[in-house]
Order: sequence, then structure tokens, then C-alpha cells
Amino acid sequence: MIYFIGILILLITAIALLPQVFGVLLSGGALFNGALDFSSVGFVKTFNFNPLFGPVSFVLDPLSAFFALIILIMGPLGLIYAKGYLKPYKDKGKSLKSHIVFYVALILSMLAVVTCQNALGFLVCWEIMSLSSFFLVIFENEKKEILDAGVKYLVFMHISVIFIIIAFALMSIKAGSYDFSAFSAVLENNPHFRDAVFLLAFIGFGVKAGFVPFHNWLPEAHPAAPSHVSAIMSGVMIKTGIYGILRILYLGGIPSKALCYVVLGISVITFLYGILYAIGQNDVKRMLAYSSIENIGIIGAGLGVSMIGCAYNQPVVAFFGLVGCILHILNHSIFKLLLFFGAGCVYLKTHTRDMEILGGLVEKMPKTAGLFLAASLAICALPPFNALVSEFLIYFGMLKGLSIGSFFAFLILIFAFSSLAFVGTMAILCFTKAFSVIFLGHPRGEKASAVQDDAPLSMLAPMGLLASIALFIGLAPKLIFKILILPVFSVLQNSHVAGFQNVEISKTLSNMLSPHLTILSTIGFTAFGLIIAVGFFVFLKKKMNKKTESASTWGCGYNKTLSHAQYTGSSYVSPFLAMLKPLFKKVFDVKKPKALFPKEAHFSLHIEDIEEAYLLSPVVKFDEWFLSKFEKMQGGNLQTYIKYGLVFLILVIIGSFWIG
Repeated sequence: MIYFIGILILLITAIALLPQVFGVLLSGGALFNGALDFSSVGFVKTFNFNPLFGPVSFVLDPLSAFFALIILIMGPLGLIYAKGYLKPYKDKGKSLKSHIVFYVALILSMLAVVTCQNALGFLVCWEIMSLSSFFLVIFENEKKEILDAGVKYLVFMHISVIFIIIAFALMSIKAGSYDFSAFSAVLENNPHFRDAVFLLAFIGFGVKAGFVPFHNWLPEAHPAAPSHVSAIMSGVMIKTGIYGILRILYLGGIPSKALCYVVLGISVITFLYGILYAIGQNDVKRMLAYSSIENIGIIGAGLGVSMIGCAYNQPVVAFFGLVGCILHILNHSIFKLLLFFGAGCVYLKTHTRDMEILGGLVEKMPKTAGLFLAASLAICALPPFNALVSEFLIYFGMLKGLSIGSFFAFLILIFAFSSLAFVGTMAILCFTKAFSVIFLGHPRGEKASAVQDDAPLSMLAPMGLLASIALFIGLAPKLIFKILILPVFSVLQNSHVAGFQNVEISKTLSNMLSPHLTILSTIGFTAFGLIIAVGFFVFLKKKMNKKTESASTWGCGYNKTLSHAQYTGSSYVSPFLAMLKPLFKKVFDVKKPKALFPKEAHFSLHIEDIEEAYLLSPVVKFDEWFLSKFEKMQGGNLQTYIKYGLVFLILVIIGSFWIG
């Protein structure tokens, strides 16, 4: 019952808000009427909770409407998918009531985060979002590794909120108000103060988004959480970190050039780091988590290019960078949900996330395999799917940035461009490994061999819808641009770049984008046509083979395929990873054959995060050692604890007198 109540709440919310969201996003025609005034585009609802908070306004402006659209579409799809995914847990007697409540709380709190325009109210909504997602992560709390991952996630989220609180506190003290509208004047008139606030906010929101070096919680939390939760966290929740950064830019404009370069530099490191570690993973959900880090880096790269364009007063660079950034936020939400849903279908049927013991699932799970393949093509930015469009726009912004006139900008953008191209190649390596090892060949273990049928309709239907949306964006990017134009120009107008105050220049930029979208649409339709033609050819061939008798060719006495003779995921990527030894801590599990006809031999490669291995783990071990020295103090004696309290009070009194 609670499950259907949860779906009902989310659907009612979506039905109530989606018309208003689309109303804001599709009012792009107002952009070119008179001055570029975005203040009149949106909906406002103000509450007076208590005197401390003051008036708390929830505003649906172009920026918040774009993020609300993603939340309102993806949230209900995740809950529909959960019906099939959670059925085995329900059959075993596990209560789902609290899980559904926390899921609904997560979706509603994310909506509140992207619409709240009051600092204290924002922080309350942010904390609800973090706590509800924590309880979702530890759904299987009877497992120690799940609890460890959940606690680590919670620690990182509170590190995040500390920096956000400091940034908001500084702005609130300076402005004398908690309202976001009061922050704009303070940030605009104080360049050094704006830089300090932006840096604090970027760290705070960057932890939530998963930028390197704040990414460590992601590869732990995503595998621990149920697949629909992993999908929402990766596809939607981490984007609230990007929203926070964009909101600071929306309020105060662009920081110094140095910070613009910092954003682009960290983004490049993030997408390189993310895809390198994704390639080396054997846990499919851990691989997808590192892939999310990569895509956050790509989103950040688009933002960094746009910020550099704004800093040098180059409207074309700023425009293409931010259009690519905003569109990739949407695109990543779509194909990352689809990938996590596909991984969840595989886990439901095989009860393992280890790709090395899977294989051959395409015959038993053809629908899941086809949809996972579509998502793999999309995330690799291959036509006819959606990521090609957003990544092309980011590439184009980088190329346009080469003419800025700054040698340093030229070097940074050349490095960013070549790095992004390298990442595209590595993404193909990563997802050819994932798809082929999971779905092609022969089963490598009993769990894969035991699969009898595909995932249920409640899991496949949301996946089919997501694949259709990804295909639609790839085929008709011009139509999607209509909902992007308002959030893009609303942020850029507030960046105080001279070109965006001029209606004619804004029209020129929009017209400049149109032919590129037409070319991308043509490429998409061509690729789609080829896929249809190949599919039709394969269908005819199978139909013809049914009418003729067929027999296997002579195999030189070899009449049985062996799963152990196949490539594993580790062996597939090992030659590539061997070229990048310093960037990884490799852990090998090898059992070499010791006879002419060995009964057992295996090879597997596990990649440990170097930041985790060489920085965080030593710090944690030192903390454990240091705290263990105080274990004797906890003797359980009440008198001893009273003595400790007395000593503490005496020290406080002495300290107070000394300070006085």
C-alpha cells in the first residue's frame, strides 16, 4: 500500500508542477521582446515559517525549472522501476515502508533545493536530501559493507554542507538577509568577496557533485544502494551540486579569471580520473559510479569554458560552453538512469555485480541487453543518441575559445579539447568491455547460466521510455534547444557579459547554433537508418536460416566451447592500463596453471583508488590508532566520568579568565 501511495504522491507532484515548469521553459519567445528581462519569467510562493527564517520564497525561475523538469521526470520512473526490483525483498518479508517514504522525501527535497531562495530554508532542504539519501543507501543495513559505505557518504555530505554554510553565512552577514535576492548586490559590488564565496561554494557543492578530489563517496555509495536509488543519486541528486554552482554564478556573476581556469582544470582532471578508473572496475555499479564522475567532469568542462568566455567577454564561447553544459546535465540523467536500471535488471536475475562471472545474457535477457546497448552508445557520444549533441557543443565552445587572444587560455583549451577526445576513446573501451563481458559470449559462472527469463515489465518500461528520450534528443536536438534557451540566457545575462545585454547578439547566437543542430540531426537520422537496415538484414537472415538445414562446421576435434577460454574484462583492458601504471594501485588475483591440463586457473585485476589508498586510508588508520589510546578512559565508572566533567569545567573557567 505504501508503495502505491509513494507513486501517487510523486505523480500528483509531477502533474501539478510540470505544466508550470514547461510554461517557464517554453517562454523563450519573451527572450527577444524588449530588454532581456528574466525576472518576470517564473512562479513564486512565499511562506513565513518563523521569525528566524524570515520570508522563505520558493521560486520557479528558468534555472530552477530546468532542474525541476529532470527531477519530476526521473523521480517517478525510479519508483516505478523499484516495484519490480524490490519484489524479491518484499517476498522475503523485508518491510519497504520506510524505504518508499525516504525515496519520496528525497525527490521532494530535491525539488525544494532547486526552488528555495532562502539560505536557511535551502540548508534545511539540503540536509533532508542528504539524510533521506543516506537511509536509502543503507537499505540492506544488515551488511557491514553497506553500513560502512553509508557512513562514509554521510561524512562527505556533512563536509560538503560545512563549506556551503560558511559561504551562505558570509553572504547573509554582508547582506543582512537570508534571501538570495539580497546576495546579488553584495556579490556584484565586491569582486574579492565574490571570489571567496564562489571558492567555498564550489568546494561545498563540488563534494555533492563528485568532482575530484571530493569524489571518494561515489564509488562506495552507488554499489551499496539499490539500483533505482543509485540511478536517482547518480542521474539526478549529484546534479544539485551543479545547480548550486550555477546558482552562485546566477546571483553574483563570474569570479576572477584564475577561478575560471581552476573550474576548467578540476573538470578536466575529473573526467580523466573518472573514466580511467571506470575502465578498471569489475563491479558493474562501481564502474558506473566512476563513469558518473567522468560525466560530472564533462559538465564542469562546459561550465568552465563558458566562465572563461564570460571572463574574456566572448559571448560565443560563453554561449556554446553553457549550452553544452546544461544539455549534458539532462543527457547524463537519461542515459545514467538507463545504465543503472540495466545493471539492476542483471543483478535481479544473477544476484551478482561482478562482470567477470557473467556473460551470455543476451540470449536470456534480450530486452535488457538491447536497452543497455542503447545506453552504452549514448554515454560514448555515438549517434543517433543524445550525448553526441551536448559533447559536440562543448567541443565547439573550446574551439571558439582558441581565438580569445590569451596564450594561457589557448594552452588550457587545447589541453582540455585533446583530453576530452581521449576520454571519448576510453569511454568506448569501457563500455565495449561492460556490454560484451556481461551480455555476449558464454556464461562464465553458474549464476549467469541459471538465468531463465528477462526482467519484469515494471523495470523494462521505464528503461524503454528513457531510451526513447535519448534517441529523440539525438534525432531532434532543435526541439530540445527550446527548453534550454531560457536557463542558458538567464545565467549568462547575470554574468554581466556585454553581449548578452543586447537582444540582437542573443538572436545571432541562437541562429549560429541552428545549422550545427541541423547537421547533428542529419548524422543522427543517418546512423538510425543504418541501424534499422542492419537489423532488418539480420532479421531476414535468421528467417532464411529457419527454412534451411544447418550444421556446425568441423572444429578439428574441438566440439565444445569453454567459458574459461573467453576474454575476461580484466584481460581486455589490461594492456591499456599497463601504459598508465603510476595512476593506479593494482591488486592482482592470479592463479597460474601448474600442469599441462590444469583443473583451475584464473586472473583478475582490481584497481584501487590512489587517493583512497594513499591519502584517506592512512588518515583513517591514524585516527583509529590515536583514538585507541583513549580506550582505557572508558572504564564504565560513573565517578570517573564525573571527574572528567569537573576537570573540563575547571579548564574552561581558567581559559575564560585567561582570555579575559
